[in-house]
Amino acid sequence: MMPRKKLPLISIATYGLLTLMFSADLDAQPGNTKLEPIPGPPPIPSMESGQTLDPDITIIRSKRKIVHEYRINGRLYAIKVIPRHGPAYYIIDIDGDGTLDVREKFVLPVPQWVLLSW
Repeated sequence: MMPRKKLPLISIATYGLLTLMFSADLDAQPGNTKLEPIPGPPPIPSMESGQTLDPDITIIRSKRKIVHEYRINGRLYAIKVIPRHGPAYYIIDIDGDGTLDVREKFVLPVPQWVLLSW
């Protein structure tokens, strides 16, 4: 009697995968399923003209410094002071309570947006 050859595990797994793939193709026949058309996207809502979000910038020049005042909806929220000698610095209303806090140029504030106000 001759010794029996063992099939490697990879060839058995490959055979099983190919059998599975071809049997799945036979089951999925194009005539068996009816596809419904996909509805189009909803219409884009119209833009309503409202208050602009661009800040109003007032520049005040003096002999010793230049001051930039930033306002949105008439409310002062930041001041940039550029002295004649020395680095520029910012005075910012960080939490919206009306008091301005000094910020150095190298310290960047976290971006903040007003989502709702009343």
